[in-house]
Amino acid sequence: MNQSIEPGKNAAIVAYLTLIGAVIAIFMNSENKNAFASFHIRQALGIFLTFFALGYIIGYFDNWMISGGFYLFFFILWIYGFVGALNGETKIVPLVGDFYQKLFKNL
Repeated sequence: MNQSIEPGKNAAIVAYLTLIGAVIAIFMNSENKNAFASFHIRQALGIFLTFFALGYIIGYFDNWMISGGFYLFFFILWIYGFVGALNGETKIVPLVGDFYQKLFKNL
């Protein structure tokens, strides 16, 4: 997999920029499938979709500690994945990374 890291690094980094970046990275990786890029696209897409799905529910709580903990949790997950993409590592995001790899295995 070391030979496939450099060609897929741009798509992996773009995937973490926003939800739109994840969609752009899917198209960047669609022609020449790269295992490194696919790994990070699955991680980033999972983080963003979970953030928006749970964020809708968390928005009904009128408590800054709940929403602050929610934002901090997802920021840490995002940093963990983004730094892994920058360093050329395929480390699974804690707690939910395995689920994202299984859920989005076709990407």
